[in-house]
Amino acid sequence: MKICSLLTAASAIGAANAFVAPQQRPTPSSTALDATIAVFGASGLTAQECVYQALKDGDNVVGLTRNPSNVVVPKGSGGANAETPLSDPNLTLIGGDVTNAADVAKVFENDIDGVIVALGGKTSDVGDSMLTDGTNNIMAAMKEKGVKRIAVVTSIGAGDSKDQAPFAFKILMMTVMKKIFNDKNNQEEAVVNSGLEYCIVRPGGLTVDAPTGVINVIDGEAGSIPRADVAQFCLEAVKDADFPYVGKTPCISSVGGTSWTKDRSKAARGEM
Repeated sequence: MKICSLLTAASAIGAANAFVAPQQRPTPSSTALDATIAVFGASGLTAQECVYQALKDGDNVVGLTRNPSNVVVPKGSGGANAETPLSDPNLTLIGGDVTNAADVAKVFENDIDGVIVALGGKTSDVGDSMLTDGTNNIMAAMKEKGVKRIAVVTSIGAGDSKDQAPFAFKILMMTVMKKIFNDKNNQEEAVVNSGLEYCIVRPGGLTVDAPTGVINVIDGEAGSIPRADVAQFCLEAVKDADFPYVGKTPCISSVGGTSWTKDRSKAARGEM
């Protein structure tokens, strides 16, 4: 199992801790050697990074997604194989809806060691409460099966991180993104009150760039971050028994304390 190391770094605005991704797999900690990781929303851009990196680490992955055929090798970590169909003997993909408890239960027919929730989608497509309802279904199934560790990807600006979002993004949060942030806030509240070993991950502006291997935990205004680095952080959160951000809600970026503008371009979504 991987063990993370922490370095202290200064950011342009506020202090930041630099989370350094491990370069090798030393003595395993207590979660599991060949862990089985559940990834919910497995066809999403960040979730695909979680799936791909876990498989490369030798773990088993069980993914739930409405569209299993959309799960491909991610651009950030995938190199020359990016955007080709993702298949692996250690990968089980289940087609289903996270708001359907019966579909969620299918994932936990496997012996799951840790859970990553990286749900997404427009509220017009998935509804106003999909994040909260789906996450509640996942956590109920975890408790039933005795699974304790969960990482949930939300966003900068969610919960008590509102002041860490740039001004322009705050305007979006209060207008066109109001419904999705209501859902994110309710999702976070449910996770915090779950009694599980949680880490709520709040990334800055997401890109599909190659992983940098260093993630800054930001106290001030967050910058951008590759989805590949977010995935690395999430995997450490569910695999490292001594992960330092369990029970916390870290805001992360690759550029500590620098301002960023939400990039809605096709390039940021890997469509160019």
